Amino acid sequence: MNKQAKRKQKPQLIEWRLYVVVAFVCLLFTSLIGRAAYIQIIEPEKLRHESDMRTLRTTSREVQRGLITDRNGEMLAVSVPVKAVYADPKVVHDRNGFVDMRRWQALADILHEPKEKILERVQSNPKKRFTYLKRQVTPAVADYISKLKLPGVYLKSESRRYYPTSEISAQLVGITNIDDIGIEGIENSYNDWLTGTPSKQKVRKSRDGHVVERLDIVQDGDSPNDLVLSLDQRIQQLAYRELKKATEINQATSASIVVLDVHTGEVLAMANTPSYNPNSRDNLQAFRMRNRALTDSYEPGSTIKPFVVAAALEAGTIQSDQIINTYPGRMRIGGKIVRDSRYYGDLSLADVLVHSSNVGMAKISLSMPVQELLGAYQSMGLGNYSGINLAGESAGLIHDRRRWSEFERATLSFGYGLMVTPLQLARLYATLGSKGVLYPVSILKLKQKPEGEQVISPEIAQRVMEMLIGVTEKGGTATKAHIEGYPVAGKTGTARKAVAGGYGEDYVALFAGVAPVHNPELAIVVVVNEPKGDKYYGGDVAAPVFAAVMSGALQMLNIEPISSREKVRLAGTTRRAE
Repeated sequence: MNKQAKRKQKPQLIEWRLYVVVAFVCLLFTSLIGRAAYIQIIEPEKLRHESDMRTLRTTSREVQRGLITDRNGEMLAVSVPVKAVYADPKVVHDRNGFVDMRRWQALADILHEPKEKILERVQSNPKKRFTYLKRQVTPAVADYISKLKLPGVYLKSESRRYYPTSEISAQLVGITNIDDIGIEGIENSYNDWLTGTPSKQKVRKSRDGHVVERLDIVQDGDSPNDLVLSLDQRIQQLAYRELKKATEINQATSASIVVLDVHTGEVLAMANTPSYNPNSRDNLQAFRMRNRALTDSYEPGSTIKPFVVAAALEAGTIQSDQIINTYPGRMRIGGKIVRDSRYYGDLSLADVLVHSSNVGMAKISLSMPVQELLGAYQSMGLGNYSGINLAGESAGLIHDRRRWSEFERATLSFGYGLMVTPLQLARLYATLGSKGVLYPVSILKLKQKPEGEQVISPEIAQRVMEMLIGVTEKGGTATKAHIEGYPVAGKTGTARKAVAGGYGEDYVALFAGVAPVHNPELAIVVVVNEPKGDKYYGGDVAAPVFAAVMSGALQMLNIEPISSREKVRLAGTTRRAE
């Protein structure tokens, strides 16, 4: 009986197990169908969103920076294609990319980096998705790296700025940083104009980072713009060469030169020493990168004297034929003494400028109200920005106070008590050359002549220029600025540098001038800061640089020298000015 009962119970047990299995399978399929229905009907966008999060990316098209050229199309700054080497540490770890250390050593060698340093960047955080290994490598190096086929090591296109003129125009043109953003000079001031904006596109990428589908344009980019400067690189090169030579010969701390077109206010050259090589970023020094021609201010010394004469003539406090008595070569003013280098006797206005008489200038200055002189300085552009629109420009300094002692009024006439930049001083002399019209300074090549302001009457401007011819002739203070065939209207300046509590033992040597006088084309200012040689006067230190640059520049511009007959006629005019 027991055996029969067991035989009856066994089929029932098997049927029960079958029901359980079938029920479980049905439940499983019901769950799968329910889950599929839930995903497709109730939340159909969830997986699609998660997929897009992993594959959709926004990429931007690489936009190279615009060109910077001089007025004749000479390249001053150009972008060259390079590559950035970067790694995805997660990919390197997931693919066990550290197996072959020989290839990592080859990578380190070609990048000139220690292998340990490169491995540390990749191994420090295995979950990190991006780290640079090297920026701005050449295409040849990039090609070698691609052949190494290191897992997780990739290349990205970028550009690097190259400056063909190197140190010659370095402070003016400026430089960009490693991300190709302008940080100095014109590169900084016109950064937005030169860069434009890249276009952005939505794409779908595969797991290994390759684009498999281009979907949509997110943002249309703007193409970069080129920049044409007013600079003439031929004159710039000449100016820098002569300035560097003078700096070395006179053991000067620094020097600057500015060349302006008197008819337009365009900058044809602007150079400084010491300079630097913008193509080598390893040892950049801030003091070498500063554009001293527009950032540094100096007391102008005797270079300001022609404009005191012009202001007095405009005010009517002196006459063009007036004779000034400088006896006995010194003058006591308010308990202090103004001296000349020697006693000159009775001087015409031209002789006051030719001999640079401080006594004569003090009498001219004291003949007019101080506000008249200060107003003339300001109307001629001193104490104001030049219009060049470059970062870092100084406006100089003219004190604005109600009370001035007579001695202070006198010192204003020979360049003490005010500060000007080399650019401002060049603009002053360009105003003389343009018959008294003050133009805004432009570093960009102009398509048409700008509108200027008449700040000195044409007759007085011409008269003062003719008075200045004798400065570079025999008996003047700057015979080394004389240029055969091109009469120069110029003036020397030698000013002590101010220190706390007074003036120190260092000097600034200056020469400023316009040529040719009969048909002015260029205004040039040379400033040599702290010459250490035996000679420190403007006529010895700065004048030779002026003569070399002015002579060469006029020849480059095909300006004909005057004939012998014209020279005789001009000499007669000069004698009448005296």
